[in-house]
Amino acid sequence: MSIIAWIIVGLIAGAVANMVYPGPSKGGWLGAMMLGIVGAIVGGFIGGLITGQDLVSGINAMSIIVAVIGALVLLFGFNAIARPRTI
Repeated sequence: MSIIAWIIVGLIAGAVANMVYPGPSKGGWLGAMMLGIVGAIVGGFIGGLITGQDLVSGINAMSIIVAVIGALVLLFGFNAIARPRTI
């Protein structure tokens, strides 16, 4: 898939993940969009390893679903790390 398609799918996935994520995210909309792009790449890679197929093969529903799942995983991880800790 071309890099432009990865970016478009990632931006869509970041927006959807930010709407689905419970509570405010630490990075705001821009951070969620960046995590969406990385989530699209990570989700596509991990999904490909698990199934042995190219799940992210263009701008389609399956690509967006895989990218949203990857973005949500990264968003949960990012907010867990960025959360201030109290002693």
